[in-house]
Amino acid sequence: MRSLVFAGFFSQKPLKVGYIEYHVGELLEDLTFRLQTQVGKALRHLDPRPDDPDAEASRVTRSFLGRIPDLRRVLATDVEAAYDGDPAAFNKDEIILSYPGIFAIMVNRAAHELHALGVPLIPRMMTEHAHGLTGIDIHPGASIGHHLFIDHGTGIVIGETTIIGNHVKIYQGVTLGALSTRGGRLLDGVKRHPTIEDHVTIYSGASILGGATVIGEGVVIGSNAFITKSIPERTKVSVKNTELRLLSDRKPSEALQEEFWDYVIWPVAVPWPSWRQARPQTKRPA
Repeated sequence: MRSLVFAGFFSQKPLKVGYIEYHVGELLEDLTFRLQTQVGKALRHLDPRPDDPDAEASRVTRSFLGRIPDLRRVLATDVEAAYDGDPAAFNKDEIILSYPGIFAIMVNRAAHELHALGVPLIPRMMTEHAHGLTGIDIHPGASIGHHLFIDHGTGIVIGETTIIGNHVKIYQGVTLGALSTRGGRLLDGVKRHPTIEDHVTIYSGASILGGATVIGEGVVIGSNAFITKSIPERTKVSVKNTELRLLSDRKPSEALQEEFWDYVIWPVAVPWPSWRQARPQTKRPA
């Protein structure tokens, strides 16, 4: 599947322009056989299961293959978003070949199509495979728009009923989760996870919970924010200043105040020159 979506990047032999049609045809034939076989096995786990699982597997596989061109187009926007949003990116080839966010969203978008076609087991197995390799946990039921940028990605959790709009940026450690799961199976089918509208940026460690929670267009969520209520559009959300205290086993904290300054996490960046001027010219004892 990845070789089809990103033609030429994951092939075992050089891909020549004049042979692209043959190459794609070979990949499609192999994918059709493998997918149809596995979908047929998965459909036998349904209760009630189809009268003819193999015929249904053939129908589902043809429907899925018909969606590959759209998958290629939307994944191209994800690569573009990663390149435009990451100044450390060397080029788009590097993003396709090495970025965990691109791998995770590629697997998720394919799994989401199978999930929408009613295939059991396989979509979740696919996303858990990507989860194990990247640390990015996206349920195949989540609905995700184009130009999604997942930077770094480790520790991201996106729940089943999450809706994500277009041009959204998500950094590591973000949770888009349910406010409560105490209802257990009674919550099946209920909107439990938040809605993220277009052009939203969510920085590391933020948690956004609840099915009624809507993050409006253009919102910026700061690191470590804990949100359970909707945020109006074009709002910047940050955690109130957090003060770090430095204590030592060797000296009382009062004595430390003479040699150390308190580090404060500001919601906005402090200009470099003023930071240098404010820093005391003392050194930590050896």
